[in-house]
Amino acid sequence: MTAWRYIIVNIEGSTIRLRDIQLADLDTYRHWQQPGHAWQALDGPYYPKATSEQVDKLIDRLKERIAADDWSNPRTRLMIADKQSDTLFGTVTRYWISEETSWSAVGIVIFDPSYWRQGIGYQALGMWIDYLFKQFPAWVRLDLRTWSGNHGMVGLATKLGYREEARFRKARIVNGEYFDGLGFGILRDEWQTQFPNGFD
Repeated sequence: MTAWRYIIVNIEGSTIRLRDIQLADLDTYRHWQQPGHAWQALDGPYYPKATSEQVDKLIDRLKERIAADDWSNPRTRLMIADKQSDTLFGTVTRYWISEETSWSAVGIVIFDPSYWRQGIGYQALGMWIDYLFKQFPAWVRLDLRTWSGNHGMVGLATKLGYREEARFRKARIVNGEYFDGLGFGILRDEWQTQFPNGFD
């Protein structure tokens, strides 16, 4: 087993933390991954959603990974949790658009609608972007992809300093209606100009 597997990631913010998933999270995580939750109507609703059986298989794989301490370093996903109670709010992610050119994108989900519009997404995604730029010094940009019907994500991207760089007209179909596909991006130097001492 390689040494990096013993690294525990826990990034503290003012009211939340970004941390690795734990065994104690799995029942809550399983609940929020089941079909029919409000967040799924906004987070890529044009993609197929996991069935209950697929969610169970996901939880089994997560149990195995937690037991083996088998995580990539730097992380591709962290949980968003309340700093005081450790209540699970959601998750932040990263994925490749083009690994060959160090071109990556970020994502975020806040599961429970009662926690929407409280600044949790801004704090969590800002901490995550800061973490990624520090962990990958060669990266010059980070993307964020969404659709024109997800007004909350568009507002969050703009608030964090992202610029709309691509609009694919009528590229997404949600509930029989066409929406635009949107691509946002921020450059490292733009991020550092906006947050010269790091995101706080």
